[in-house]
Amino acid sequence: MQQPLKLYNTLSRQKDLFEPLNAPYVGMYVCGPTVYNYVHLGNVRTFLTFDSLFRYLTHIGYKVRYVRNITDVGHLVGDGDDGEDKIGRMAKLERLEPMEIVQRYTNDFRQVMRAFNILPPSIEPTATGHLIEQIEAVRTLLDKGLAYESNGSVYFNISEYNQQGNEYGKLSGRVLDDLLNETRELDGQAEKRSPLDFAIWKRAAPEHIMQWDSPWGKGFPGWHLECTCMSSKYLGRQFDIHGGGMDLKFPHHECEIAQGRGLTGEEPVRYWMHSNMLTVNGQKMSKSLGNSFLPNELFAGSHPLLEQAYSPMTVRFFMLQSQYRSTLDFSNEALKAAQKGYRRLANGLRIIKTLEFADVEGVTTDEKKKADIEKSIQAFYDAMNDDLNTAVAIASLFNLLKYVNMIYMNQLAPAAIGADTFGQLKEKFVAFMEEVLGLTEEPSESDAVLNGMLTLYREYKEEKQYDKVDQIRSYFKTQGLVIKDMKHRIDWAYEE
Repeated sequence: MQQPLKLYNTLSRQKDLFEPLNAPYVGMYVCGPTVYNYVHLGNVRTFLTFDSLFRYLTHIGYKVRYVRNITDVGHLVGDGDDGEDKIGRMAKLERLEPMEIVQRYTNDFRQVMRAFNILPPSIEPTATGHLIEQIEAVRTLLDKGLAYESNGSVYFNISEYNQQGNEYGKLSGRVLDDLLNETRELDGQAEKRSPLDFAIWKRAAPEHIMQWDSPWGKGFPGWHLECTCMSSKYLGRQFDIHGGGMDLKFPHHECEIAQGRGLTGEEPVRYWMHSNMLTVNGQKMSKSLGNSFLPNELFAGSHPLLEQAYSPMTVRFFMLQSQYRSTLDFSNEALKAAQKGYRRLANGLRIIKTLEFADVEGVTTDEKKKADIEKSIQAFYDAMNDDLNTAVAIASLFNLLKYVNMIYMNQLAPAAIGADTFGQLKEKFVAFMEEVLGLTEEPSESDAVLNGMLTLYREYKEEKQYDKVDQIRSYFKTQGLVIKDMKHRIDWAYEE
């Protein structure tokens, strides 16, 4: 019997049974990038996590509206309420219009997402495209007494929010008294009634590039408010899943809950999900340590810490080998092992698409192998239903690969497992790889070219022209491929 889908809910601190508000429809919001610089691998892991969830929910029959925003204003350096806008600062440094910066790094972000085969969301709203909604939300919070104006800025009143029966800090587990002790005096704190109050609209200094007219003067929206307005506009007052990196849990997502409850009186999100961080050789990834590398540096092998280049599919497979809530450590050894594992599965994917069922008389049904295939298919679903455990799911995929290779090598006749089980093996292996895990074959020469070269290879072997045989083998090797001489056929495969 198949296990029901359970997801770890940061809010409840346990794996909760997934029960959408309006099945089979699912609303999912994920905090997208602030487009002021090139996308880094930590971002990629987060988006890969929720790409896997999006794919899996779709695979098991849900109709998902997936909203992932682009933050193009309001995210200040240091993630607080004061300082320069990250995009405005980069625009000054590069002497460009802010929207040129936004466009450049949005293009880069989308290019990286395509490289990793991360599906685009259903809707990709921008913060600047929703200023009207944000100004209206500020008005509503002021009318409800949950916000106050101070010197042209508007702040959310956490004390009043808690007095109305709410609990700021419940997502992250932060206690208000501890937070107050941690808070140091910053510029602009004098405008606030409490150091914990956060900006939902900020007055812009004259030199601030990105600013708009509002009832409170020229300014720009608070970073936290953007996501509340965009998620509620496209998914409703309450929706199913909100995702992001663990670094967004506090204060960003904590503030989103406060704003959502303040605006509607309802809990805005049912399931809060957070992916964990990346490390490199056991150390936190950071620019200051020199161990932070960009996706394109991975693909080119151009970073000093990398011994070789790694393809997008190798890196995707590497990330999927770890459950999304665990820390993921990058190292050359781990990436090389992932490359080998990915290529084994990619070979299986290519092979199984060519296999056909043939009903042969006199072949005895192998009930044990048949049962093991069905059990491995079930194990994949059970792993994914256990809080998206892709690591365990991949292990069951390797067990299915064993049977793919046995059929390919003529060690197991398809008739021995029956048409139904063979059909399930073929259908599910392809679906698990391509639809759910997003793992595709890496581009190489077209099959027509490779098969033509294999025909020449056979002829040269028969004619004992071994120099030409070696030339063809060498060419395949430069493409990351190998020629396999088997008793019953000659074929090519990805080099493992």
